[in-house]
Amino acid sequence: MTDDVAAPPARDSYIDFMRAFSLLIVVAWHWVFTIVIWKDDGPHATNPIGFTTGLWAVTWLLQVMPLFFYVGGYSHLVAWRRAQAKGEHLGSFVLRRLRGLAVPALSLLGVWIALGIALGAIFNLRWIGRAVFLVVSPLWFMGVYLMLIALLPVFLWLHERWDTVVLVFLAAIAGAVDILRFRYGYEWLGIVNMIAVWALCHQLGFFYERLVHAARRADWTLLWAGLAALCGLVASGLYPGSMVGVPGETSNMAPPTLCIVALVAFQAGVAEVLRPRVELRLQRPRWQRVNETINRFSMPLFLFHTTGMALHRAVRYAVAGNRNEAREPTLGWWLYRPLAFIGPLLFTLPVIFVFGRQWVKQARPPASTPAPAN
Repeated sequence: MTDDVAAPPARDSYIDFMRAFSLLIVVAWHWVFTIVIWKDDGPHATNPIGFTTGLWAVTWLLQVMPLFFYVGGYSHLVAWRRAQAKGEHLGSFVLRRLRGLAVPALSLLGVWIALGIALGAIFNLRWIGRAVFLVVSPLWFMGVYLMLIALLPVFLWLHERWDTVVLVFLAAIAGAVDILRFRYGYEWLGIVNMIAVWALCHQLGFFYERLVHAARRADWTLLWAGLAALCGLVASGLYPGSMVGVPGETSNMAPPTLCIVALVAFQAGVAEVLRPRVELRLQRPRWQRVNETINRFSMPLFLFHTTGMALHRAVRYAVAGNRNEAREPTLGWWLYRPLAFIGPLLFTLPVIFVFGRQWVKQARPPASTPAPAN
């Protein structure tokens, strides 16, 4: 890396807000909109998108994993600048970041695997493997995130030398993989897009400061360009409209497709357009406290929210004696959605208190926000 060390910027409250917002959307989606259907081999998870006409459109705003990676890219860049300013070597910085995420994620994974083996052996639960898989499945995000951290030296080097060309190159790879998958049937190439697409979302975060200081019209241009690309891709008939997985449809997420590239551009544009109004609210003490609290608990909340949900469902099944849920969301199911988060929340909080306190971040001084030049 270059010997010129850029001064690390002050902590950005809007980045904290986007991280907190994304986290809450992910958790709320799992808690509120997961429909569990029991089959011969155990529980299977679905969601209401495939049952309700036109509901897929909301996933263009609620599928926030691209925004998560975008925020992560900027956060890693800033963290590296701070470490570099203190004289830390890039290799030790990457290892420290990897250890900070891998230890809690692998610990949780190991506990659930051991628990599944024990319960399966003691009670002869043939479906326990499926249940454990559903609980730990959100950890795919951590796996990809760890991979990007490991490749951080490469992407920083590419960013310094090729700048926006890297984004174009990664988007071209994503498009080429989609063509080979959908036109010629090389489905196995989808694994390439697990790297290329999420790396592009992460790499876009390196340009965050430029977007903050860009003219207002640039924010709207990014928003409309991403939305137009997304509409065009879906209208082509090659891609489904939903940005979350729907049983029986091609997925835009597993593996990610070119639609996710368009989606991250759209969401980054939306974030910048909304920035002035949100920043005004983030100046209020109550908003600041909420923003800081969610960020402090972000790691244990993400790790344990499905554990709390699993415990809640296990107790509910034991009490009610009926594991089956409506295969299609009914009116009563929709009316109950505003309250559906309460049970999982009540079971998640004690789990965090008992097992996740060591991963709660220390309180930090008030954040500041780079002033946009709009």
